[in-house]
Amino acid sequence: MIALLLVPMSMMAQKFGHFNSAEIVSAMPEYTAAQNEIQTLSKQYEDDLKRMQDELQKKSEEFEKEQANLLDNVRQRRQQELQDLYNRLQQTYSDNQQALQKAQAEKMQAISEKITNAVKKIGEDGGYVYIMDVTSGIPFISTKLSTDISADLKKALGI
Repeated sequence: MIALLLVPMSMMAQKFGHFNSAEIVSAMPEYTAAQNEIQTLSKQYEDDLKRMQDELQKKSEEFEKEQANLLDNVRQRRQQELQDLYNRLQQTYSDNQQALQKAQAEKMQAISEKITNAVKKIGEDGGYVYIMDVTSGIPFISTKLSTDISADLKKALGI
C-alpha cells in the first residue's frame, strides 16, 4: 500500500522541460552570420552563372549570324563548343547547388550541436528527466507540467 502511494509521488518529483528550437536558433548570432555567409556565397554563384549565361548567349548569337557562311567542319566545331559551354553551365549550376546545401548543412550542424550541448548541461544541472523541442513534431506537451527552459537556454548560449 505504501508503495502505491510512493509511485505517484515519485512521478510528481520528475522534472520535464521544453523549448522552441526555431525561436532559439533565429535569436543566435551564429545563425545570422551563417545566413549572411550563405547569401554571400549564393550571390557569388549567381554572378558566376550569369557570366557563363551571358557568354553562351553572346557566342550563340554570333554563331547564328555567321552560321550560313561557315564551312561544315567549322560549323560543327562551333556547335560542339556551344554544346560544351551549355553542359558546363548546367554542371556548374548543379555543383553550386550541392555546395550551397553542404555549406548550409555544416553551419546548421554546428549551431545544432551548440544547442544540444547547452540543453544537456541544463538538463543535468536542473535534474530534468526529459527536455523536449516543441518544434520537433510532438503532438502535445503540457506547459503546466513541463518547464519552459528557453530563457535558461538563451542565457547558456549567450543570447
